[in-house]
This record gives sequence, structure tokens and C-alpha cells, in this order.
Amino acid sequence: MAEVIIVKNEEEAGEIYGRCVADLIKAKPDAVLGLATGSSPLAAYRALAKIVHEEHIDVSKVRGFALDEYLGLPLTHPESYHSTIHRTVVEPLGLDPAKVHVPGDVLNGAPLEDGDKIAAAGPAYDSAIEAAGGIDVQILGIGTDGHIGFNEPGSSLASGTRVKTLAEQTRIDNARFFDNDINQVPTHCITQGISTVLKARHLVLLAFGAGKAEAIEETVEGGVSAFCPASALQLHPHATVIIDEEAASRLRHKDYYRYAYAHKPAWQGI
Repeated sequence: MAEVIIVKNEEEAGEIYGRCVADLIKAKPDAVLGLATGSSPLAAYRALAKIVHEEHIDVSKVRGFALDEYLGLPLTHPESYHSTIHRTVVEPLGLDPAKVHVPGDVLNGAPLEDGDKIAAAGPAYDSAIEAAGGIDVQILGIGTDGHIGFNEPGSSLASGTRVKTLAEQTRIDNARFFDNDINQVPTHCITQGISTVLKARHLVLLAFGAGKAEAIEETVEGGVSAFCPASALQLHPHATVIIDEEAASRLRHKDYYRYAYAHKPAWQGI
């Protein structure tokens, strides 16, 4: 099962992630980071950037691969994940933009009708991750319906990077990034599959607020099911779930998770 860490707030969660990744980069200067968008990872990226700058960590060789991208948005659109990753990760950390990749980069707003081009993008992305040596640490958020990346409920646990139709709830949740207008939110995306995500050597899932409590309950203590895609983390040998008290509120064994983390040897890290 995943290690569960219950924290006071997003800043504490960010500090745990930031220390973990900073230490990784010190030990492996060409580390490969799996990157996610959304609101949950932002404090983690801020914490990592602070450590990188304060400790003068060389990040010139660090590589990055994002989880997903909307289809139909040009790369220059402010809400494309190409733009978002560069704004929230590449620039604050000082990464080399040429070493950070997003699934839709080769598409650059190609329409859904360009089937051959779009169909080839997913396998090519998985091949690029493999050629880089695989992802060392993959940061994840979680949707209220249990999706990770854009793997909506019902996604195959054996899936690779591919095109998916966004669930209506996901489009409703993401409308806040599009002037609260769901009609501006794309209907399709290209996303790393569950199988792609599970190949990362360490998974770190962040979730905050009561709105994520049900999804976290299903992820951590429910059965493994394609209808809660994040539950696939139970199959991973090194998965860490960092959540606040509200997101942890429905967990039956939260007292044990606190006890286990409090008595964990410092040398184990996360």
C-alpha cells in the first residue's frame, strides 16, 4: 500500500516534496521529473524552487515530462499545459526548456481530425520517457472523481499515453482556469496512461481539502479499480500520498498512518 503522510497544510506538503526532489537532484544531476499541472502541486514547486536557489543546486541537466495536455489549444495559449509547466516549473526552477517535454508539444494545437498525427504522439511520448531512462519522481494531483493525469474513471490500468475524452465533471472543475466558462474547456486531451505512470520509480500524490476526501478514501483504502484510476497506486512499490486533515477525513486508518510516519527512520526519506 502507499505511504500516507497527513500534514497541516499545502506548504508542509510542499516542503516534504521539495526536500525529496532536491536530494534526488544532488545525488543524480540528470534526474527525470514527472510533472503535473493543477493547483495541488503549486506549493510543492515553490518549495523545490526555494531549496534549489538557497542551496545553489545545479539543475542544468534535469529532465522533465508532463502528465498531459489539452487537445486543440496552441502551445502559446496561457492555459495549455506547455505554457503552464513553463510558467510554474521551468522558469522558477531555472530548468533548461529544451529538456522539459509535454505530450502535446509535437501537436501544437493540431485538430482532433488529424487522426494519424495525434495517434502517433502517444507512443512517441512513451518512447521518449523510456529513452530518458524513465521517470524518477512523478508528482500527481487527483480529481474529485479519482482521476490522475487525465485518466478518467474507466481508464484501463494497462493504458499507455493516448487520447482521452474529458469527463464533464473534469471540464466543470477546470472551468476556473477558463474564465469559469466550460465552453472554453477542450473536450479532449492527450495523457500519460496508468501503465505509463506506474513505471515511474516513485509516485507522490498530493491532495488537499474536503472535496478530495472521497477520492482519497477510494484511492488508499478502496479496491483497485479502473473506476478510481488513482487506486492503481496500491500496485506501486514506492508510492507516497501527502494529504491535509480534510482530505484524510474519511480514512479509517489515519491514526496508523500518523503513527507509522512518526516512527519512520530518518534515513528512509519518503
